[in-house]
Amino acid sequence: MPELPEVETTVRGLEHVLKGRRIARVEARRADLRRSFPQDLGQRLTGARITSLGRRAKYGLINTDRGDTMIFHLGMSGSWRIDHAELGKHDHLLLETDDGRRLALNDPRRFGSVDLVPTDELNEWPAFAALGPEPLTITPEELRRRLSERSAAIKLLLLDQSIIAGLGNIYVCEALYRAGINPKRPGGSISPARLRKLVPAIHAVLEEAIAAGGSTLRDFASPTGELGYFSKSFSVYDREGKPCACGGTVKRIVQGGRSTFYCPRCQH
Repeated sequence: MPELPEVETTVRGLEHVLKGRRIARVEARRADLRRSFPQDLGQRLTGARITSLGRRAKYGLINTDRGDTMIFHLGMSGSWRIDHAELGKHDHLLLETDDGRRLALNDPRRFGSVDLVPTDELNEWPAFAALGPEPLTITPEELRRRLSERSAAIKLLLLDQSIIAGLGNIYVCEALYRAGINPKRPGGSISPARLRKLVPAIHAVLEEAIAAGGSTLRDFASPTGELGYFSKSFSVYDREGKPCACGGTVKRIVQGGRSTFYCPRCQH
């Protein structure tokens, strides 16, 4: 599943093509993805100028001069494709700009979504209203407050989007490794000193992944078709049975139905 770095990479790629351009044509090539496309999507976007792009958690935001924001989620396998010669059967939404560029939202498994929300109502949109703070800006003090008295495992709490919004399985595993924290420890038991290591580790892992274009897993690629290479930097994720830098061995366990990779020797 595309996670925060992949979505940020996608938004930055789209920005080069869309910012300042008008949408000349919108074509929904099917009725829905995870849910139906907005019925008035074409009417509200056609002729609109793209003023800016952004991201909230794992959602991409495309803002227009009509006071609307198109919100997209890439689901399990989604990506945007730019200027491909031919459309494929999984290109479900097409945008054409006033300078002739063509962007297609491709989603083979159709777990993604597209919504259109008034920009000044974004914070109240139900999916956003339930989200916690962004992981790139959260402070150790804020995270400590949100973890206070929580008995669930720290790994599961960091995946809880109401506590911190945008972290996914890969980057939680890598951040906990860098902070030397066992993923099974109760979140409320993590000391302030260790949280002062964990939060910078979260920031660093995400920033490095964004700089690397994300992690290429399964179907993800940036809008230009380039593959992310942060997976080459994994310390523990998907490395079960392989040696850790400390001399230990990476172990895999299952938490909340998701694979967790960690080193029992240096994460405690």
